Amino acid sequence: MAKTTTKSATKADLIRRILAADPKTPTKEVVDQLAGKGVKVSPNHVYIIKSKLKMKKRRQKREKAVAVSQSAGIHNPAMAVTKVRELASQLGGMRILKQLVDVLSE
Repeated sequence: MAKTTTKSATKADLIRRILAADPKTPTKEVVDQLAGKGVKVSPNHVYIIKSKLKMKKRRQKREKAVAVSQSAGIHNPAMAVTKVRELASQLGGMRILKQLVDVLSE
């Protein structure tokens, strides 16, 4: 079982709180901030928490893409990407397609 630094927060929770305030906080700064509070964590622990947070964001992004494609009637997200690429090639490239989408969204 993991040791806790306080009765309510684990070391991982404290790291997550710091990263929630600024996700781009360097690992050394996180270690130093927690050391100032009397909590000893290793840089490896911070790296692990950071990678898990990134993994969570990627998973959410992937699930959102699947949900959007299914709501559009496409059951396979790869087919949606293929259709967008085909449309872009018909219009003259991805940049032109993006410009058209930007104009339509205004």
